[in-house]
Amino acid sequence: MATGEVSVSVESIIEQQIQEVSLDGQELCLPPLSMSENLTKLAHKIDFYRDESEEKGKPTSEGEKETDEKVLAPFQPSLWPWDSVRNKLKIALTEISVLNDVVNIAKERRYMILDHVVGESNESRVAVQLLAKKRSLVSAAAVLVEGTERLKKSQQETSARTQSDFHIELLKLRHNWRLKKVGNTILGDFSYKSVGSRYWQSGTFEVVKSTKEMDNIDSISGTPKSCLEVIIPSELEGVAYVKIEVKTFPELSDLTSVALKMPSGLCPVPSDTYWHQKLEVAQNVLFCKELFSQLAREAVQLKSQVPHMVVGNQIITNIFPGVQLSIVLCHYNDKDKRVTSLKVDHNHVLEHSLHQLLREAHYKTINHPPPHPVTVTLGLSKRRRLAGPHGYSRQDLTEMTENETLLEQIIQQTKHAVLRKRVMETVDRMAIHVPDPQISTHWSCLNSSLESSVKINITSLGYEINRTSLVLEIGTDTIKAISRDGRVSILSFEPKELEDLLMWQIAFHHLAIIVFLSKLMGWQILSSSNCVGVGQMEPLGTASSITLGSPKGDKLVCIRSGAATGQHVYIQSLPHSYDSSVVTDPKWKNLEGSFQEVNLDKLVGRSFIIKIEFLMATLMS
Repeated sequence: MATGEVSVSVESIIEQQIQEVSLDGQELCLPPLSMSENLTKLAHKIDFYRDESEEKGKPTSEGEKETDEKVLAPFQPSLWPWDSVRNKLKIALTEISVLNDVVNIAKERRYMILDHVVGESNESRVAVQLLAKKRSLVSAAAVLVEGTERLKKSQQETSARTQSDFHIELLKLRHNWRLKKVGNTILGDFSYKSVGSRYWQSGTFEVVKSTKEMDNIDSISGTPKSCLEVIIPSELEGVAYVKIEVKTFPELSDLTSVALKMPSGLCPVPSDTYWHQKLEVAQNVLFCKELFSQLAREAVQLKSQVPHMVVGNQIITNIFPGVQLSIVLCHYNDKDKRVTSLKVDHNHVLEHSLHQLLREAHYKTINHPPPHPVTVTLGLSKRRRLAGPHGYSRQDLTEMTENETLLEQIIQQTKHAVLRKRVMETVDRMAIHVPDPQISTHWSCLNSSLESSVKINITSLGYEINRTSLVLEIGTDTIKAISRDGRVSILSFEPKELEDLLMWQIAFHHLAIIVFLSKLMGWQILSSSNCVGVGQMEPLGTASSITLGSPKGDKLVCIRSGAATGQHVYIQSLPHSYDSSVVTDPKWKNLEGSFQEVNLDKLVGRSFIIKIEFLMATLMS
């Protein structure tokens, strides 16, 4: 066989009748007929009732015969039994002829080429791919390096121009501060007049071009200096801060004079300081002066039982008897030689809160609650805008206009801070001086500036499963105590009331733990009272008592617990019995004896409940 030639096999068409098609698409065909079966099938096609002799003697033309067949016989069966075989052979001959023509055309190689179909080559060109990736990475790296060099060059030019260009520095100054030009002078303003400030201190500073262009590098720090200078008013120079102190009776402030002390952490601002830092320090001085001016104005206008006093740069007010709040404005500059640098002890939390109150007031002045109708005055709150449609009365409108001043808010926060500190000290002192039972506290971390809560647990050593809980809600002037049984007590700011309440809870806890112990040991509770009307009177509250009976019924234990008098234990025994013909009921055979007090100091045990357990176990034996 020559090269390029393809062998073609010619086979007969296999036609088999399909019997069934399964669900998966597979066809089930009938087997081909044998020669005898095929002959029988063809024989069944012969019509033996038709007489063909009549048609043999009638010569007719082919055209007339076809016309008669069309008219007389619309269906003419095959006249020759092997007609179907002849037709199939004819079709096969036609296909072989066509295939022969195709082979001849392929041999000439002009119109068609019959070659083997070559599949895709699986050869991996790893080296070519790596080379292409390397070239792509090199080109991308070159673009990035070129962009980096351009950015570095641009940054160097910008930094050099920024440090040496007056207009660039002026543009940076304008981004953070308000500037205006009056004639040939550039003036700036950092006052709080735009946010509703009532302190009309001049917050204007002047911006000039620096004259020290020859010495543009700082000799100490090595950093380039600015090309512009700011001139601050003399009353805003230096360092200022607002100091808040809470003093008790031995440390009350002297109203005649106030010693101005400079904190050791603060230092005066040098004259050659960078303009941004200098403006921030000056604005802080203005803020502190405005804050103190607002507090002083409110202290004079407010009416209280003990008048607030404003003396020089100090505001003094009484929050509790023997507790004083002092707000001092400290301003230090280079001209004041009387100021001493000391470590000042003051309340940082209240100072931060006071600054936040003034900043919040300024924020509310310029940020009004939305929406903003165009037909009402700007600045009205949403509640006041709805006063007309809702039909508010004059009393409602008056209540809406009454707002707490800054001084009232800081006094309320100071009261809460002092009261919370008193509660801490009282509970800690009692936990130290009262060893039995143990007192533990759990302070809530979710508190506000005016409210806080603490949970006090009273437990006995070895019997922690039974505890007495007490929740204290600390406000500004009062303390709300909620006991475990739901009773609520309102206490004042005096620590003695809280101490008495805790002592009463301790006395109640002793009886509660004894009830728990009696159930475990099988003793019977005969009587229990939280308010005993006999015996020594308690100086605070009332005493509680409980009477227990032994399992055999021959011993009685009576326990009396008071907040001030402490715990007392009494025992009653049935010492003798007798036989009599008069008394027939057996319950009258035992006569009661007298109660005797037990010396608790001589009993074994570290705590009161352990001593009671030892006593009950001894009486049972």
